[in-house]
Order: sequence, then C-alpha cells, then structure tokens
Amino acid sequence: MTARTGRRPGGADTRAQIVAAARTAFAQSGYDGTSLRGVARAAGVDPALVHRFFGGKAALFGAAMDLPADPGVLVRRLLADGLDGIGVRVVRTFVGVWDSQPGQERLVALLRGGVASAESADLLRGFLVEAVLGPLATATGRPDGALRASLAASQLVGLAVARYVLRLEPLAGADPDQLAREVGPTLQRYLNG
Repeated sequence: MTARTGRRPGGADTRAQIVAAARTAFAQSGYDGTSLRGVARAAGVDPALVHRFFGGKAALFGAAMDLPADPGVLVRRLLADGLDGIGVRVVRTFVGVWDSQPGQERLVALLRGGVASAESADLLRGFLVEAVLGPLATATGRPDGALRASLAASQLVGLAVARYVLRLEPLAGADPDQLAREVGPTLQRYLNG
C-alpha cells in the first residue's frame, strides 16, 4: 500500500488544529500579518480547508479568540435593512452580544488587552477595520465613511468600557432597549449624517 502524500484532509480534530495555529499566528504576527495560507501551512492543511471551515480571516479570528458571535455575519445582517434605523439596531445587537455569558468575559478581556498592549491594540484594530468598520464605511456611501464608522466605533467602545469594564451605574444596569433608544440616534447621525 502506498503512503498518502500531500496535506491532511479535514478530520475530526482538524478544525481545532487550525484554530490553535491561528491563535499562534495572530499572537505572533497580528491581524494584518496573519494570512489564511500561513495558518493552513502551520496547521498542515490545504488553504481551501481553512476557507471552507471559516470563510475568511475575520471568522477565523473570531474562532481563535472564541468570540460569542461572528462580527462579519452580524454586520451583514445589520446592513441588510439599509441605513434607516441602523443606529438602534447596532446598539441593540452590540449590547445583546456583550450581555451574553460567557461572551462578556472574553470581550472584556479582548478590550482590556487592546487598551493595555500595543500588540493587542494592533490585533484588535486590524480585525475591527476589516470585519466591522470597513463594511460600515462602505455602506454609508460617503467619502468620509471611514471617519463616520470610526466615530460610531468610538461611541460603542466607550459604551463597552463604561458598562462592562468600569460598571458605571446606572449605565451598567440599564435595560438594553433603553440603551438602544438613547445611544442609537447618535450612531445613526454618525453613520447616516
């Protein structure tokens, strides 16, 4: 019998090996310096298998960081209904994901890391630009779309820090629907002018 050559096919533990290789790659090279091909090479699999399991780098990052939701999928869903009412939808979705357990612990750790370390900040920034801010900027259809998406992100990061890290009351205990009603119009103005 001839020994099989080439890269391993996708088996039961292949996904976990890809995720482990991705964690290492993101930690060593940052988001921008990590490629699906490089992760595939490190995991000993074909790049098409990485793409089949994860679809793209943003989803692979989400799996490697064990995020509670795929931001790329959420953003596409939010944009499917256009920009009318997007501010409220974004805040409601954002708070819903952050309020989930154990997702909140992971997201707080990611946020704290991004504030405390330049390497972690680079990793988080690269991911946010590709998976969240880029699509939002494009959706605005405006020449200053990147700035508008960044302003919206600044509002959401501030909300996350105050509600989940500092636990500033009464914001920390506020009802998610109330937050969507109060903060949503600010995001709407940023994204839709």
